[in-house]
Amino acid sequence: MNCRGCGFELNDVLIDLGHSAISNDLILRSDLASPQTRYPLKVMVCRNCSFVQLSETLERDALFTNEYVYFSSFSDTWLVHSQEFAAAMIARFKLSESDLIVEVASNDGYLLQYFQQSGISVLGIEPAENVAKSAIQKGIPTVSEFFGLELAKKLAGEGFRPKLMSANNVLAHVPDIHDFVSGFSELLHPEGVISFEFPHLSNLIKENQFDTIYHEHFSYLSYESLNPIFLKYSLEIFDVEQLPTHGGSLRLFVGFKNKHTINATAINSVKSIEGAWNPLDREVCKTLQMQSRQIKYDLLDELLKLKRDGLRVVGYGAAAKGNTLLNYVGIDSDLIDYVVDLNPAKQGKFLPGSLIPVDGMNKLIDSPPDAVLILAWNLAPEIHTQLNQVLADGTKYFVAIPKVSYLL
Repeated sequence: MNCRGCGFELNDVLIDLGHSAISNDLILRSDLASPQTRYPLKVMVCRNCSFVQLSETLERDALFTNEYVYFSSFSDTWLVHSQEFAAAMIARFKLSESDLIVEVASNDGYLLQYFQQSGISVLGIEPAENVAKSAIQKGIPTVSEFFGLELAKKLAGEGFRPKLMSANNVLAHVPDIHDFVSGFSELLHPEGVISFEFPHLSNLIKENQFDTIYHEHFSYLSYESLNPIFLKYSLEIFDVEQLPTHGGSLRLFVGFKNKHTINATAINSVKSIEGAWNPLDREVCKTLQMQSRQIKYDLLDELLKLKRDGLRVVGYGAAAKGNTLLNYVGIDSDLIDYVVDLNPAKQGKFLPGSLIPVDGMNKLIDSPPDAVLILAWNLAPEIHTQLNQVLADGTKYFVAIPKVSYLL
């Protein structure tokens, strides 16, 4: 296998999570008797360019289907984050009604709605047709195709030249990162800006966030590994922000070379962090693997203790990261009775691999738990607040990442 960043032969393993079902491929009741396919979930690091990636990649059409179940608008925290981002971008780059904003992987219009409310023209690009349809119903113009050089050339030929392009939490989902990045270079206005957000590899390593590894995430990203790829297409990173979202993310600001002032202080700060959590350091890799195993042992111990005490345990958040955790640890409905999720597209189905049923909030009233494992740990404060309004005093809440611990 060769690196998708530079083509160098891959031999170094960052972490191996065994075999797992596709995390967002929820199971219908009618398919429960059918065998489930599990795929390797091994992460490699390129010794030449530090690009971190899965050892094997599935076809994107198998991952992002017309039954894709992730809708961004179901998280109040994410909506607030998006609204604040829109306001900040309009102010910083002096965007006006004469400008165009394009979001790649625009989902259900969760972000573009805020630019549109300011009178700015928008265009979403979302390959999952059912999700794109939801955005269109909100009045967000959306193209339901995968983004890359071909689509960029088509849109540029039709006169689209966005002043701002946004790609939040999609860069890791791209199998051919060169085709993807070259598309931005093709479509972007000469004075324009691209904003990329993604979970930072350094936080994955530092905070034991191994559950953010799943088949839809082809890559695990850093400033160091992305910089040479952008430069290849006449783009450069001119600023970077460190964000708390998704357990610690980076927001890169990218534009054509020599068009924007470089924020060396911010960039050097990130480079320093990445130097301390270098995926090429064999001790760093060894520690990450050992800590993931420790979480497996600790979580199994805690769940077994709760069940032996006769307590009902449920999960909250049918998120992809939760499915990685459940599959890796080997948890099923013997240990977790059901999982609650606000997304109706997930309710009535079963989690891949573990086959734990997914229900709505009403299930908490009909069958109240004694303890709740918050699988979407990045939203733990929001979820904790929600559940406190529904469940009885004395209900226990705990997370498994970065370690098994109870919320106060």
